[in-house]
Amino acid sequence: MNKFLERLNSGEILVADGATGTNLQKVGLLGGMHTEDWVFDHPEKILDLEKAFVAAGSDIILTCTFGGTFPRMKGAKHFDDVDGINKRAVKLAREAASTRDGVLVAGSIGPIGQLLKPYGPITHEEAFAAFAQQARSLAEGGVDLIVLETHFALEEVNAAFEGTRSVTDLPIVVSFGYDRGTRTMMGVKPTDVMKKYKALGAALIGANCGTTLENMEAIIKEYAAAESGFPLWAKPNAGMPRLEGTETSYDVTPEEMAKYAKKFVALGARVVGGCCGSTPEHIAAIAKAVKK
Repeated sequence: MNKFLERLNSGEILVADGATGTNLQKVGLLGGMHTEDWVFDHPEKILDLEKAFVAAGSDIILTCTFGGTFPRMKGAKHFDDVDGINKRAVKLAREAASTRDGVLVAGSIGPIGQLLKPYGPITHEEAFAAFAQQARSLAEGGVDLIVLETHFALEEVNAAFEGTRSVTDLPIVVSFGYDRGTRTMMGVKPTDVMKKYKALGAALIGANCGTTLENMEAIIKEYAAAESGFPLWAKPNAGMPRLEGTETSYDVTPEEMAKYAKKFVALGARVVGGCCGSTPEHIAAIAKAVKK
């Protein structure tokens, strides 16, 4: 059996990692840069961050491939090597994971960067092909699972799920980003997501990014009410971003993140971690709280 599913079925609570982008910004990633370019240009900085999350207690490390589809890579320095970008990112995550026994690697797949028809220019077929290409590269690179993260539209996730499933039988996690309280910018509700992707065979369903910890708790409650006992995924931001001059900061402390992580687990979350603003210190506190 797949290692991730084995551990999930055993009843273990797994700790995912924290933020990629906001942490890399602290070491030189500038606005407008494609984070994925760094897997070739600054691999040591990605590796250092991923190793820090492993040391903090992460059981799952996500690859630095959130924007690693071909349409989203247009304009990137390495736009002509999407397969290489994704496989190199897996290699880096695997190297970080090897520094502690049992750490899993998840292939991150974010939105394509443009809306699908009828709301935007991308057809279902184009999105399907782009997601299938990325998922194939991640699977061939050696990930243990695929995470469709920070999505907001059912049409796009349908293409992503179908594209991924067409090239691999790895477990798929579906994680939406609810930036309107308990709704996405396209009006999608947790109940909609649970109904759709449980039926399609998602291994876990949940949320990442979003707004406040209180809203994340409400989202996880809605998921749990829609399907009692279904395993959930929760990776909230460390609060809302606050701009200080040219610097963005997040005010939620590691202790607060840990307190809410315990709440998420009590509601049915089987994987907990952090998104924007969450540091290795946040993850260490979460691991300490949920691994007791």
